[in-house]
Amino acid sequence: MRFTHRRGSPERSPFPRPVAGVFGALVFLGIPVLLVGNLGWFAPAPDEPESPFPVGDAAAALMDTRLPMEVNARVEHWVRRFLGSDRVTFEEYLVREGLYGGMIRDRLHQRGMPEELLYLAMIESGFLPSATSPVAATGVWQFMGTTARAYGLVIDAWVDERRDPIRATEAALDYLEELHARFGSWYLAAAAYNAGPWAVERALIRHGRAEGGEEALYWEIIQDLPRETRHYVPKLLAAALLAQQPEHFGFDVEPALPYLFDQVLVPAGTSLRALAGVLEIQPSLLRELNPHLIRGATPPDRSVLVRVPQGESQKIVRALSTRGG
Repeated sequence: MRFTHRRGSPERSPFPRPVAGVFGALVFLGIPVLLVGNLGWFAPAPDEPESPFPVGDAAAALMDTRLPMEVNARVEHWVRRFLGSDRVTFEEYLVREGLYGGMIRDRLHQRGMPEELLYLAMIESGFLPSATSPVAATGVWQFMGTTARAYGLVIDAWVDERRDPIRATEAALDYLEELHARFGSWYLAAAAYNAGPWAVERALIRHGRAEGGEEALYWEIIQDLPRETRHYVPKLLAAALLAQQPEHFGFDVEPALPYLFDQVLVPAGTSLRALAGVLEIQPSLLRELNPHLIRGATPPDRSVLVRVPQGESQKIVRALSTRGG
């Protein structure tokens, strides 16, 4: 791990409180398993509390990561923010991390990517599949439509896979891997994820750099990046620092439990309400498991896999077989 501490100059999302998960621990069934947007820019808040102990010392003691960690005044600003005026919001994010953190970490580990990149999803959306930004970025990873389609996500009148945490995670990691290959730096890759690669390339060119390759370049070019992007990596580092062991920073939260589910191939034009009737559960539960089925039904022109509570798939299979017969 590389760790430095350096001094430098340094939106509150109206997300509802989360509901705890309902199905226990996450399992993988040999096929992608589910799970069921965007800290914006905050104006300066002079009344933020001081950190309870030196942030640099805490990071050195607590972090064990392959993502290079640097704490400077910009990062400390967001640490104080998350510990202060945005503490309740950050606690909600820590709760919802329980829904998706295990899955995202698993995918990152499989690819050999820094596991702390999962906190990009935290600062993008607060881990909400339904999150939509003012510019129509959607889902846990806040994909714009053009980028989402470029990385294989389906978006049409019936399905929006940006809202599917599993499919969107795979697409987001594909994109981040490509950006890292392009810039040679996770900090610059994160900045490009937020602002677009051309914004990072223009900033590098202004500083006489033909390419990236060093994490320190982010701090060199930061003033030439869009305003939101200047806060983006500091927010990521602050979130990663605090969320690794939140109890050390005074947070007392119980993470939501990930969903357990099976997947069933369901014919075209089947409503989630009808499936819920077969299972004798609330339709809202199936909507939580299938946030990408934006009309509450399978598309009229194709069969799709639908997630149902674990152990309930045979009820659906039997009902569909009876209907088919």
